Amino acid sequence: QVQLVESGGGWVQAGGSLRLSCAASGRTFSSYPMGWFRQAPGKEREFVAAVNWRGGTTNYADSVKGRFTISRDNAKKTVYLQMNSLKPDDTAVYYCAARQGGAGYYTTEASYDYWGQGTQVTVSS
Repeated sequence: QVQLVESGGGWVQAGGSLRLSCAASGRTFSSYPMGWFRQAPGKEREFVAAVNWRGGTTNYADSVKGRFTISRDNAKKTVYLQMNSLKPDDTAVYYCAARQGGAGYYTTEASYDYWGQGTQVTVSS
């Protein structure tokens, strides 16, 4: 079993930065592709970023490309989402997710097996 716990959310002004962390428990984290998703009020959960298990391949939603960076530290069993140049439209609950196996990166909600509880990010204008 895998448990994921997000942290680092908060309330920031537009143009500011936040770094989200997702700490994982379990023995096989290093082999799990990871992703970040977000859900704004009244909207469906949407893909944000993904990284393969080696950490060498990443993918981003067009809306965050160039502003957000996903990375991972398998020794620490942690995945990060560095968010820069934040906009009010980035306001959402952010979730990290893990897929049990797979060689690539994954951009759909159904591709993942484990989810964190979410952390709130609020960006004011």
